[in-house]
Amino acid sequence: MENLSEFEQVDISTFFDTGAQEPKDFEKVEMLTKRQKDLIDSILPDIAAYDKEKAENFKDRLEDLERLAQAVARFPSLLERHQLIGGERTPTSLIDSLIDHQDLGDATLQLPSKAILGKGLLVAKTHTLSSFQKFITHMGEKYTSIAKAFEAETITSMFSLLVEDVYLNLIRDTKQPIEFRREWALSLLLLWEHWSNQTIETVAPVLQSVWNARRKLAPAFGTMMGTSELLMISMQMDDQWISFIKQKLGDAGVTQAMEEFLFGISYEQIKFLRASLKEKGIPAIARDEVKKFLGGHIKADAGLDYRDFYSMYTVRRDNARSRARLMLEGPKKTLEDYFIQFVTEQNKEKQNNDSFAKL
Repeated sequence: MENLSEFEQVDISTFFDTGAQEPKDFEKVEMLTKRQKDLIDSILPDIAAYDKEKAENFKDRLEDLERLAQAVARFPSLLERHQLIGGERTPTSLIDSLIDHQDLGDATLQLPSKAILGKGLLVAKTHTLSSFQKFITHMGEKYTSIAKAFEAETITSMFSLLVEDVYLNLIRDTKQPIEFRREWALSLLLLWEHWSNQTIETVAPVLQSVWNARRKLAPAFGTMMGTSELLMISMQMDDQWISFIKQKLGDAGVTQAMEEFLFGISYEQIKFLRASLKEKGIPAIARDEVKKFLGGHIKADAGLDYRDFYSMYTVRRDNARSRARLMLEGPKKTLEDYFIQFVTEQNKEKQNNDSFAKL
């Protein structure tokens, strides 16, 4: 039987219209998804009836975002071949650059201008969606469902920022199979071009549910293993999360990253707290008592705000990167890294099984 694992590398630009030109009619550039546009169109008349001045403010903000989106769209597509000032650029050359760039510092100046500008647009859009959600919440209970819809859109936009970070982390991990790293690089190009992709649609609801469940728990900081908390969370999750727990929790890095996520403190703080409680003969403490033992500004708990989620993720991300760079013990990836890697592995396995089934 022919070895299906062997393949000839093909320039992915062949899959795109290399002769395509940038759109001349910038009025047609879409800044919002259809779902977001429908939500805004449905609520703006009610906002105008409730507060005419506020409705005008929202309209002004949307116009500003549209102008920004049009400016971003003027930059060359990342999915087409272009002759730029510095030479020819293709999707494959961008992927090669992402794979080859292994500097440990900030990668901002290594990334395409369109990616950086698009990220700014995404942040502005996320804040705007959040502003809609917060204002609508004060309009009365009859608007509760639409406020929740805006909250969901806000969090999905935030996850686009988070997933960009995760892709960059995984691409730089030379221990990963090269075909996976190239797949993540291509996904990153698609993300930068549209700031939405299938992985976000798959992963965002799961991680949001874990985050929500985590906040509802009252973990006892004793053994610090989080077993009961993890079981409670898993009972509320979908099959993919349960498979992740079953298959990967035996990995020390995954377990440590899970504990950081559950308890809201670093691996080092967990280790210190575990030793302190054991030394003092204290079986367990509540979450609000953690600060007393660790001192300083400890934010073991956080609200449902999208900024809290992203902020605490970036703390765990930076700690993981530092451990990897300094070769220290503890998790070298975040829980989000491990989960998205698992999703990729599962999708690849399914593709391979489907390919063999057709033989």
